[in-house]
Amino acid sequence: MAQGDGKEGGRVTGLETEYGCLSAPTAGGHRAVARVRDWIFENNRYGLIDLHERGWEEPPGNGGFLFNGGRLYVDMGHLEYCTAECATAADVVKLDRAGDRMIQEALRALGLEESVQFIRNNIDHRSGATFGCHENYSLLRRAPFTDQNVLSLLTFLTLRLLFTGSGRVGGALNEAGRPATDIPFQISQRADFIQNDFYEWVQHNRAIINTRDEPLADPRLFRRLHLLHGDTNVLPSALYLKVGATRLVLDLLELDDLPALELADAVATLRTLSRQPTAPWSVTLAGGREADPVELLSRFRLRAVRNFAGRDAETDAVLALWSRAETGLASDPSTLVGLVDWITKRHLLDQFRISESLEWTDPWLEAQDLEYHQIDPSRSLGLAMADLEGPWAEGLDQAAALTDPPAGTRATTRSRRMREAAAAGRPYAIDWHCVREEGGPTTLMLDPLIR
Repeated sequence: MAQGDGKEGGRVTGLETEYGCLSAPTAGGHRAVARVRDWIFENNRYGLIDLHERGWEEPPGNGGFLFNGGRLYVDMGHLEYCTAECATAADVVKLDRAGDRMIQEALRALGLEESVQFIRNNIDHRSGATFGCHENYSLLRRAPFTDQNVLSLLTFLTLRLLFTGSGRVGGALNEAGRPATDIPFQISQRADFIQNDFYEWVQHNRAIINTRDEPLADPRLFRRLHLLHGDTNVLPSALYLKVGATRLVLDLLELDDLPALELADAVATLRTLSRQPTAPWSVTLAGGREADPVELLSRFRLRAVRNFAGRDAETDAVLALWSRAETGLASDPSTLVGLVDWITKRHLLDQFRISESLEWTDPWLEAQDLEYHQIDPSRSLGLAMADLEGPWAEGLDQAAALTDPPAGTRATTRSRRMREAAAAGRPYAIDWHCVREEGGPTTLMLDPLIR
C-alpha cells in the first residue's frame, strides 16, 4: 500500500508526551519518576530496559522500549511516553491512553497514589517551565514540499489550535518572573513558548515545525514531520481530531492539493489567537488581508472532503467531527463542551469562578486548571466531561493496549523481536528501526508500515 495513496493506513503517526508530576515533599518528584520507570521495566513487566547508551545524554537504564510498541524514559526530569507508530488516529488515541494507564498502575503498585500524581499538561504555573507533546507523522520523501505547500501547511498547523488547544489560566511569566495579569484565560498552553515557525533544534528556540531531518526509517523513501507546538489533549475526541485532521492535510500535501494560504506571521498569529478565547476571530494573511480563521480551516476540510470522503470509515468520522467543530466555533462554542479541551476547561473554570466569586488571577483557579489534566480518571476534571459517543472512544480502555502493538505497522515486528530477545536471554540493542541481539539475529525495519 503506497503511503498517501488514499487508503486507510497509508501513514504512521506517533505522540511523545512529557508528563507533569505533582508530589508531596516526602515522595520526592524526581525519585518518584524513577521509581515508576523502574517498576514498568522490572522483570520485563511491560518492556525491555535499554542496555546501551542511546546518546543525547541517555545512559543505560534511563528508559526502554515497550511491548506495545512504544517507548518510556526520563527526559530532563520528566517521565516521557512515546506511543508506537500507529496507522490510524483511533490507534493513536488508544495507545496514548495506554501510557496513562500504565503509569497509574505503577503508582498503585508502589503505594504512591495519594502522594504522587502525574498530569498530562504543558505548563508549570509557578516556575514558568513548559514541557511538550510532540507529534510525529511519516511522509514520503518525494512529497512536493514547494514553498507554497509548506506555507499552506504552516497556516493549517497554526490555525488548528482553535480545536486542538487544551486551554490555560493566565500567560507565561513576564520578564520580572511574575504571571501576566492581563491574560485571564487563553486557548493554548504552548503558544507563549513558540519562538519560530521553522527551526532545527527543540530546546530554547521552539518552532511550530522542527526541521531536523531524522526519518527513523529509510531516508531515501521517508521523512518525518516533527511538530512541537501542539498541546497535550485530555479529551479523546480532541486528540482524535487533532491527529486525524492533520493526517488528512498531509494527504492533501502529498497530492499537491493544499489551498494557497499564507499567514503574515504564523508565530504572532498563534499567540494572538491563543489569547482571544472569544469569537469572532480574525487573522492577517500575507499581503495584509484580514480573514476568519474558522473559514480558512474549512478550506482545508472541504478539499479533504473532495479528495477523500468515502475512502474509509475513519476518514469520514474525522471529517464529520471536523465539520462539527467548525460549526460550533462559528456559531455556539458551548456545543463543543466535552469535545474540545479549551472550551470544556473554560466552561468548568467559569462555573467554578462564578460560584466561588473568584477573579481569574486567583491561585485556586490555577490549581483547578491542573486538576483538569490528571491522568487518574477518578480525579480528572477533563475526563469527567469527555464525550465518549464516537469512534475516538472505541476500545479506549482495552487492557491489550498496554501489552500489544497496533496493527499494520512495524511496531508488531519490533514487539515480537523484543519478546524473542527476552526469551533468549542475550544482550540486545533496540531502536525504532532495528532490533539486534548479541550472538543472534538483527532485524531491520526501514519501512514504518507493514505492506
